[in-house]
Amino acid sequence: MPLTIRGAHVAFGEHTLLQSADFELHDKEKIAVVGRNGCGKTTLLKLLANEVDFVPAGEPKDSFFSLTGEPVIGYLKQTAFTDDTLTMEEELRKELAPMEERKRELAVLTERMSNTPSEETIREYTVKEEEFKQLGGYFYEKEFDTYIRKFGFSDEDRKKPLSEFSGGQRTKIAFIRLLLRKPDILLLDEPTNHLDASTIEWLERVLRDYGKSIVLVSHDRMFLDRIVSVVYEISNEKLTRYKGNYTDFVRQKRERYERQKKEYLAQQKEIKRLNELVERFKAKPTKAAMARSKLKAIEHMEKIDPPDPYDEESFHSSFSCEVQTGNDVCSVQELEIGYDSPLQKINLELKRGEKLGIIGDNGIGKSTFLKTLVGELPALSGKTVFGVNVKLGYFDQQLAAISSDKTVLQEFWDAFPQCTETEARSALGAFLFRGEDVFKQVKMLSGGEKVRLSLCKILKTRPNVLLLDEPTNHMDIQGKETLEHMLSDYEGTLIFVSHDRYFVKKLASRLLVFSQDGVRDYPFGYEEYEEKRLSAEEAAAADQPKTEAVSKKETKIYGKERSRLEKKLKKTEEALAESEVRLAALKEQLSDSSVQTDYERLGVLQKEIEEAEAAVLSDMELWEEISLQLEQENDR
Repeated sequence: MPLTIRGAHVAFGEHTLLQSADFELHDKEKIAVVGRNGCGKTTLLKLLANEVDFVPAGEPKDSFFSLTGEPVIGYLKQTAFTDDTLTMEEELRKELAPMEERKRELAVLTERMSNTPSEETIREYTVKEEEFKQLGGYFYEKEFDTYIRKFGFSDEDRKKPLSEFSGGQRTKIAFIRLLLRKPDILLLDEPTNHLDASTIEWLERVLRDYGKSIVLVSHDRMFLDRIVSVVYEISNEKLTRYKGNYTDFVRQKRERYERQKKEYLAQQKEIKRLNELVERFKAKPTKAAMARSKLKAIEHMEKIDPPDPYDEESFHSSFSCEVQTGNDVCSVQELEIGYDSPLQKINLELKRGEKLGIIGDNGIGKSTFLKTLVGELPALSGKTVFGVNVKLGYFDQQLAAISSDKTVLQEFWDAFPQCTETEARSALGAFLFRGEDVFKQVKMLSGGEKVRLSLCKILKTRPNVLLLDEPTNHMDIQGKETLEHMLSDYEGTLIFVSHDRYFVKKLASRLLVFSQDGVRDYPFGYEEYEEKRLSAEEAAAADQPKTEAVSKKETKIYGKERSRLEKKLKKTEEALAESEVRLAALKEQLSDSSVQTDYERLGVLQKEIEEAEAAVLSDMELWEEISLQLEQENDR
């Protein structure tokens, strides 16, 4: 167990976040930390990273922070680089310096063995070469290139100074740097922010296969489901451990709550029954002994605590559309969208009550499409026709960034001056603005609070067609789940853009998928889309003509489908193992004293070792080549 915390008191300023918290992280364990916004998730990560001091909740013997060994801890956060004049590649290559140094050491030892062989040099080379291999020394350059490409950077970006990158891009660079460092404990705070769906899916595979420990905070529930095996929840100043992924956690939490509630109510019922018996018989001499025994039974009873309040409080709003649309809601015909040049061409027929999810990579027109539908951007060509009685409600990220000196109540009243204070407070209360919260200045609200205020104002207009652009950004998981329930019950037509695959899976009855190759309309939800996409990728791989990849020894590798590549990779691994065994056997001969005094035999043996080393390198290059092909197959 590399990390153990017992009895920690965690606070932010004077506000207590956790009391007597226990936390355990085992080797190679992947843990999620979940809870409401502001509950202390990020502060807990900072405690694990030693960025905030450990404060014991009780006696030192009962409260401690323990690290086994000296694990390297890596923490992903918004990073201020020490030298912004360095290019991205220069900054990232700092992490490869130890590997480059090991490579140089091996080269020096190889030359020394050729010129002045000795038993000591051979032993040193054998140890260092094995370490180099175990650390991934034969494929770290390809890993370096893959990370840069997968996080969306081009070859031109490599040469840009860090000062030219945005905040989101700098976080990505910090993430690449962390992955290259390969810390023993990887701490990630919202690692999927600023990433598109395809990159998130790739990152899932990277983290799932990461051979060390991970603790992550994320609101992406599908991401958590596919990576973690343990969930810690922060709720009511308590830290509770659950075994399993996020879906398992939700089920176990509900079961635990219901079980404790049932046991607590049953015990309270029994206590009430015994108290009633005592009251009835305590004044009767013949029953006094029995009454006293019942009192003692109550006193000796091990009391069951009432369950903690189930931490599901979130906004709620059940609203009806002011009017109903006709069956034909929207017709989009040859609609070209974009700014100076076309981004996409779209055709779409939308019916009443449909819930259309729009997905795809960043920067290829999803938000532009919504802006064009609502008239914020002119169409480049084509047309959009709305049906009868259509009343639009539109939410985008600019609304979530609203800033004003007005109070929440004033902001709402300006939009709906006809509302009484009771009506305004009722509407705002449904979105968790209660009591003194309505007098907060809008500019002081969190991102999630601004989203709630914007949604409150939009839904007050009672639209029958809702267009939402990334509505779950800044929301905690409870907020997302509440919005899912609310929109599931919405009787109007819904068009929404989201990178949250769990959210899309829950809501979309139909998908519009944006890609570099165009826009495709799928008349079904996300689960069926994902199944068909994976099936299509496998079929395409099977039908794909044989491709050729040439290693340094011009070894040709042919393959069509993933299964064949996996078989070829396995054979290559076996060949590599045999080459390494042969090399080890030859190096073992060097320790033979009779060989060390036979310079003619030593020269022959050294030549055989060099040939064996070349074979190992060749097999390793072949392994890298096939691995890259297999990765490309998996990424399609």
